[in-house]
Amino acid sequence: MAAVLVGQFHARDAEGRVYSVHEFQESNPPQGDLAGSAPTTTYKLAIGDRVEKLEGDEFRLIQSGTIITRESATVHAS
Repeated sequence: MAAVLVGQFHARDAEGRVYSVHEFQESNPPQGDLAGSAPTTTYKLAIGDRVEKLEGDEFRLIQSGTIITRESATVHAS
C-alpha cells in the first residue's frame, strides 16, 4: 500500500525546537475484513523520522522518545 501526503503541521518540544510533521494516509483502502474502515493515518518528520500520535495534539518521536505538541493547524496538501 502506498501512502499519500494529506497535510503537514509544525510541532514543538519542551525545549522550544520546532519540527515539521507530515501527515499521510493510505492511498488504497483496506480490503477484506477491514473494508469500510477509515484509512490509516501515519506521521513522519520532514527528515523522515517516524512519529507516533498520542492523545490530542501530542506526538512522540519514535527514535528519540521526545514528546512534541502540535502548534498550528494542518495545512492540507493539494
